[in-house]
Amino acid sequence: MEKCVPWGRCIWAVTNHHNRCDDQYCNGQAKPQKVERSTYGHAQKIRAAMTHHFGREPTIGNSWWTLREDGSVFGNPSLSHLVSTYMVSLRRRKTRAGEAPLSARAITPDVLRKLHDFNHMPENWNAQSYAPTPRGQKNETETTSPAGRRILQAVYTIAFACLMRIDEVLNIRVRHVKALIDSNGEEYMMLTLDFRKTNQNGGVKPFCLYRFPAAEAHLCPYRAVSDWVEFSQIHLAGDDTPLFPRLMANGRWQVGSQMTGEHLLELMRRNLADVNIDALEYGTHSFRRGGCQWLSCDKRWPLRQICDWGGWSTEFSSLTIVKYLISENDDPRERREDYFNPNRPPALRCFACGRTCSCS
Repeated sequence: MEKCVPWGRCIWAVTNHHNRCDDQYCNGQAKPQKVERSTYGHAQKIRAAMTHHFGREPTIGNSWWTLREDGSVFGNPSLSHLVSTYMVSLRRRKTRAGEAPLSARAITPDVLRKLHDFNHMPENWNAQSYAPTPRGQKNETETTSPAGRRILQAVYTIAFACLMRIDEVLNIRVRHVKALIDSNGEEYMMLTLDFRKTNQNGGVKPFCLYRFPAAEAHLCPYRAVSDWVEFSQIHLAGDDTPLFPRLMANGRWQVGSQMTGEHLLELMRRNLADVNIDALEYGTHSFRRGGCQWLSCDKRWPLRQICDWGGWSTEFSSLTIVKYLISENDDPRERREDYFNPNRPPALRCFACGRTCSCS
């Protein structure tokens, strides 16, 4: 009986995907049109959750599910050949049915520039006198308040430049941030986290952030965090207060509370709507994706350096980072028609070398 249990788990893994995401039942019968079907992305999340669940069992782990010669099996049933084959088939059928399994679009420096310029307009950036909201009118001062815009700018730039996940940014405490001066007298900010997704037991390398050039002020975490600290009068004295608190309806912030990812996503989508950008194409992971592409394409960082900075493994057998660098849903840096066009328009002028060619 013990030999059959892993087989049952493997079949259950496929059945779970079938019942939720497939267009037909396990017996081959087509589902009625009124039956709701989940997306292929949801199926991927189900498999990831099962892989994590089985991986926590000491006798299973994350090894590939394998059948021994004596009929016994070992390994993670979610990592079996049966489940992998089904996932490939499901994606093919979902694509033929018209579903495009795309991830969140990467935030580009141009989008961050638009958000930065809009948020720094005097009527949006400067403190305003409090005015109560009339009854029946929706209150959006938590977004339009100077505090809300400063928090958004700080979160945007940290997630983008440091390749952080949004929950890691929101978990930053005041004691994690230090203002220091290097041996050349240059001021910089050192950000050190207690743990990350890939460093659950600590040992996270610090992020040393200097002031970016004026041409990249919209991408600069040093400027954005300094603006928020100065405005909120937060003292970087080493306490455990969240650096980014939750905003209240009157546009003020609740000291000691922590902003949630859902709250930030709502504020971010309102902010994108302010600059006439479709917010549904972007998610909280767009900043980590966009920052990865910015460091690779614009800053010309080596792949190993990006992995070290962003917390990816430098063992290049998996190359998870490729999913962040290449996606069909991202804005193309150059049109395919212009790859060999000698008269293609110039690129954005590089503030360092002054070149406008696409290879600068």
